[in-house]
Amino acid sequence: MTDPFDSRKARAAEWFHTLRDRIVAAFEALEDRVAGDAAPGRFEVTPTTRAEGGGGGIMSVMRGGRAFEKVGVNWSEVHGVLGERAQKAMAARGVPGMEKDPRFWASGISLVAHMQNPHAPAVHMNTRMFWTPGAAWFGGGSDLNPAIEYADDTAHFHGEMQRACDAHSPDYYTRFKAWADEYFFVPHRGRARGVGGIFYDDLSTGDWEADFAFTQAVGEAFLPAFLPLAEKRAGTPFSEDDRETQLRHRGLYAEYNLVYDRGTKFGLETGHDANAVLMSLPPVAKWY
Repeated sequence: MTDPFDSRKARAAEWFHTLRDRIVAAFEALEDRVAGDAAPGRFEVTPTTRAEGGGGGIMSVMRGGRAFEKVGVNWSEVHGVLGERAQKAMAARGVPGMEKDPRFWASGISLVAHMQNPHAPAVHMNTRMFWTPGAAWFGGGSDLNPAIEYADDTAHFHGEMQRACDAHSPDYYTRFKAWADEYFFVPHRGRARGVGGIFYDDLSTGDWEADFAFTQAVGEAFLPAFLPLAEKRAGTPFSEDDRETQLRHRGLYAEYNLVYDRGTKFGLETGHDANAVLMSLPPVAKWY
């Protein structure tokens, strides 16, 4: 029997894949512009699989680029049966029917960029669709993580996120900015990991097309929000103190992703490729 959601799954997975391709191309083009006479960075592309089978994805990582010290742009489409811990986590979030039918399907794109120049902000973005027999929803968002903050960079980034939100609902930006501020807070440090952005999950308004269109808008907003900042700051002179500030901030970022991040926990618990799940970690960091 054909699942009526099959065509929607295919559309979403294909769109996430296409977005991944465009971002990879845009990042390599930025490398070309920043490199000058030096060799630009390029992505290494590796297929990924779930340990239990049931789909996989593409891990694309660039290391040692001219603009990017490390950046990963991953796409995945996975399916299978949720383990007991994941079932309980889903049930706690109000997903119906987990005890009767713990099948799942998920697809999305996940991106984290750590920059060479301490004045250029790190950034995270993801958009995804998740399906179970009892529910289907979208989630995602993007947040800026500068080690050295610039008010105009923050304003530009938030402006692009707000533009994407406002085109779909007048309250989305206010709601999802507040959610990001709460979600990306590091309790044991008593501070945010960056200057925020937007974050949403469990988005299922009853209009799948509208929810998908909004998720596409969030993905489309990413390059206009981030690329101008990355290019503007790539050539800013910096000191050893600036580099120390960057490495300490990366330590904060790593702590958050290993201790609190929902996507990290879910990826490891469902058997996805650990290298792909932990792609978000910085190449070098410091703690004091």
